Amino acid sequence: MLHGVLPIPPERLALASLSVALLFVIAWKLRLGIGKAAVTSALRGTAQLVAVGYVLGAIFAVPRFDLVLATFLVMLGVAARTGMGRVRKPIPGLSWLAFAAILSGTSLGVVVMTVIAVRPEPWWDPQYVIPFGGMLLGNGMNGSSLAGERFLEDLRIRRPEVEARLCLGFTGPDAVHPMLARALRASLIPTFNSFAVAGVVQLPGMMTGQLLSGVAPLVAVEYQILIFFMLMTSTAVSTLVFLLLLRGRCLTAAHQLRVHVLR
Repeated sequence: MLHGVLPIPPERLALASLSVALLFVIAWKLRLGIGKAAVTSALRGTAQLVAVGYVLGAIFAVPRFDLVLATFLVMLGVAARTGMGRVRKPIPGLSWLAFAAILSGTSLGVVVMTVIAVRPEPWWDPQYVIPFGGMLLGNGMNGSSLAGERFLEDLRIRRPEVEARLCLGFTGPDAVHPMLARALRASLIPTFNSFAVAGVVQLPGMMTGQLLSGVAPLVAVEYQILIFFMLMTSTAVSTLVFLLLLRGRCLTAAHQLRVHVLR
C-alpha cells in the first residue's frame, strides 16, 4: 500500500547525524587524516541543503522563468568552479572551459527531458527543470573533472610521444587523440557502471525519492530510465566538448604543443 512520505522530526535527524561521529572515530583511530574533512563536509553540506530548501520553496511557490534561469546559472557556475578545483596542476581559464562544456551537455539533456519526454506546462517548470538540471550538472562536473585530470596528466607524461607524432607530420588533434580518447572513456565509466547495476545492486536516488513520496513503482522506473538515458548522453557531450576546448588550449593553430601551458 502506497502512502505519502513520512516527515523526519529535527531531533531524529540530529540523532541520525551522530553517525558521522563513527566515521570521525575510525579516521582518528586509523590515522587517516580525513576526520576534519568529514566533519567540515557534513556541516557544510547540511547548511547548503537547508538554504537550498528555503530557496526552492520560494521558487516553486512563485514560478518565474528568470528565477529558474538564474538558479540554473548559479548551479552551473558552482559546478564548473568546484569540478576544476579538483584538477591537479590546472591551466588558466579551465573553469570557463568547463562552464561552456557543462552548459552544452546539460542544456541538451534538460530540453529533451522537458520538451520531448515529460512536457510539463510551462516547459521550464522549476519542479522539473531544477532537479533534472541538478543531476545532469553533477554528472557533467564529475565527468569533466575526471577527463581534464586524465588528459592533462597524460599530455605531461607522454609529451615526447606527442612531439614525435607532430614531427612525423601528424596534425595536432591526431597527435593527442589517444590521450583524449582515453580520458573520455575513463570519465564515462562511473555513469555506465551506475546504469549497469541499477535496480539490481542499487536503487538510484531519483527513483528512491519518488518511491518514498508514494509514486507508483513503474512510474518511478520510467523517470529513472529517462534520467539514465539523459545522464549518459549529457555527460558524454559535456565531457567531449570540454576535452575539445581543452585540446584547443594545449595546441597552437600551427599544430604545435603549448609547452608553457602544460608547465
